[in-house]
Amino acid sequence: MKSRFLAYSCAVKGVDAVAADSDRSFPKHTHDQFGLGYIVRGAQQSASGVGSVEAQAGNVISVNPGEVHDGSPIGGGGRAWRMVYLDPHLVWAAGLDVSEHLQGQIEFQRPVIGDPRLLEKTAALFDAVTSPHTFDVAMPMEELLLSILPHMAEVTVPKVKGRLNITRALQRINDDPASSLSLEDLAHLTGGSRFQVLRAFTMTTGLSPHAYLMQKRLQLSRRLMRAGRPLAEVALEAGFADQSHMSRLFLRTFGFAPSSYAKAHRSDARSSA
Repeated sequence: MKSRFLAYSCAVKGVDAVAADSDRSFPKHTHDQFGLGYIVRGAQQSASGVGSVEAQAGNVISVNPGEVHDGSPIGGGGRAWRMVYLDPHLVWAAGLDVSEHLQGQIEFQRPVIGDPRLLEKTAALFDAVTSPHTFDVAMPMEELLLSILPHMAEVTVPKVKGRLNITRALQRINDDPASSLSLEDLAHLTGGSRFQVLRAFTMTTGLSPHAYLMQKRLQLSRRLMRAGRPLAEVALEAGFADQSHMSRLFLRTFGFAPSSYAKAHRSDARSSA
């Protein structure tokens, strides 16, 4: 079969991604980054820091910086996989956040994991870092990495000692949802870590910080549409990368396109005139 490799660059410095479909066997080699991904189809056998392992479709796979590994398909037809590569300082900083500075230079412990929920998060991480909307990558990437890390490494997650007060962070988003925000910004506002902010937002609102921010942007976009603003202007003023970005999220959330919503309110305005 013909091998297909697609390399992505990411708006976040120190992050790369690869989508591959191949029947090639790879010799022993190392990377200078952490690798985190999943098998899309087929299966493979590879060397790892814990010995020879096998991974099949639906398994999460990982590799540490400097870890010697190889890779060969199992059976005919090759295999397809997706990988995100992260510079060590990004993973170590996340480990410090999750452990509240108890652990720093952590390592991934299991090169192959069969866990549907972890697979969902890992696939979402790949989608986030390969998104064409480069301005809106950092927060969802950080959220996903922080939520994935306790499953990949032996990270001590301290017990919750009361809920972090996120009132100022919520107010910041509510007051100006169109502005660019990072988890680090919200952490500064609350006095907590990025992981504490992620955990407190989920406990308080039922949404991650990024999901909460997107809902507030959608609400702002609806108000602007009701005011008769053109959709392209609405998208930019509400904080989206462009109209297509807004349209996809609007349709996924509400079940109909923003053009339909805007048209309905234009009709209402004409009938009441």
